[in-house]
Amino acid sequence: MILQDLQPKSIWKNFELINAVPRPSKKEERIIQFMIDFGKQLGLETETDSVGNVLIRKPATAGMEDRQTVVLQSHLDMVHQKNSDTVFDFETQGIQMYVDGDWVRAKGTTLGADNGLGVATIMSVLESTDLPHPAIEALFTIDEETGMTGALKLKKNWLKGTILLNLDTEDDDEIGVGCAGGIDISASKHYQLEEVASKSEAVQLVVKGLNGGHSGVDIFKGLGNANKILVRLLHDLQSQVAFGLVSFDGGSLRNAIPREAKADLVCKLGQGQELVNACRSIFQEIKAEFQTVDPGLVLLTNTVNLPKYQLSTKDQSSFLSTLRIAHNGVYRMSPDIEGLVETSNNVARVLLQEGSLSIHCLTRSSVETSRDDLANVLKATFEIAGCEVVFSGGYPGWKPNMDSAILKVLVDLYPKLNGGEAAKVVAIHAGLECGILGERNPGMDMVSFGPTIKGAHSPDERASISSAQKYWEFFKEILLHIPSRT
Repeated sequence: MILQDLQPKSIWKNFELINAVPRPSKKEERIIQFMIDFGKQLGLETETDSVGNVLIRKPATAGMEDRQTVVLQSHLDMVHQKNSDTVFDFETQGIQMYVDGDWVRAKGTTLGADNGLGVATIMSVLESTDLPHPAIEALFTIDEETGMTGALKLKKNWLKGTILLNLDTEDDDEIGVGCAGGIDISASKHYQLEEVASKSEAVQLVVKGLNGGHSGVDIFKGLGNANKILVRLLHDLQSQVAFGLVSFDGGSLRNAIPREAKADLVCKLGQGQELVNACRSIFQEIKAEFQTVDPGLVLLTNTVNLPKYQLSTKDQSSFLSTLRIAHNGVYRMSPDIEGLVETSNNVARVLLQEGSLSIHCLTRSSVETSRDDLANVLKATFEIAGCEVVFSGGYPGWKPNMDSAILKVLVDLYPKLNGGEAAKVVAIHAGLECGILGERNPGMDMVSFGPTIKGAHSPDERASISSAQKYWEFFKEILLHIPSRT
């Protein structure tokens, strides 16, 4: 056990157990079975619904029977991102962790602290024999990261609890009371290709070394998007050196800011070095702009085998212009909550291969009309280029309730445990399942909180050890102060 000496022992022990079980989004079969076995081994009432959500019920401890039933909720899946030079299979391997000072990290991959630490916390409550608590409904949802399928398809009338504690916030001094909704945008097209002239040479450009990150929480930071950077480079390159675009491959998941992108180009035989030199000159300007937030940004150039086909000049221009103008990043700040991003878009995945183009975006907003406005802006952008555009996976936001009774409990308790310092009550620009669960369980009182996690959705993801201890003490105190039934 790598984490056996860390405090609180119960959380880190359970985190290590679940991180040994492969659990990428949409492939959660093994972790679902793990949680079912966990509940049954404890002798607790354990159920699963048709999509794989797991619900484990535990009665109140002595003296807590008059309190409201609490739903403790976290999601089982994790974002599967790795560095390009890391050899790792998320479907068969457990996460390889190590301790780095106050941080727990993974070796070249995402850590899964989002939302594995929440899952581990709930497991610790379920297996405890000396922790006072009200009646518990432990809800473990699936596929939060790539569609919120679990929450959207949750078994009807399954939950009886009246208070929901979502354990998916990533700063230990924050209490979440609202979140953004979102919608997936997919664009596709097939191009008629042209043959590459025989007296040509091929060059591959690779943009990498970006920090990446969460496409909601981190979108305000102005981090580099590898897709947009490479498109910008190619779009500007057109006016300096003639080339043909063969392929483009950038980004991966909708909820992760793209860290790497590559493109294969062809040019006249003998002009390869001129093309590379022009690319490097353009790239230096881009790198200077991102030096503060993405100092690791690099451009690599490689010689590759000459392909048979390329885009026509017209189609290449259309492709690059469309992606150059496709909105990425913050679209509108909230006029109601200072510092909150209201609406944004992440140009998450671009793949052009053998004439087939697919573009995947995730648009988020705390205001549904603004979300739809940006979605339609992107739809119009892609349709001008002749793409077919599809909207899917829409989910609602979570509107803050500042009169919440459970919020008052957390706001009152936090300074008593932290030297008088007040917690920050926030809405976040990310999707939490609270919006969906609240819509399906009207009147449920909800808050979200959690330990400090940095770099979620990227291989730089790390969890603070000291914060986990702070969060655990806060969590236990909250359970002691759950309001009575009225």
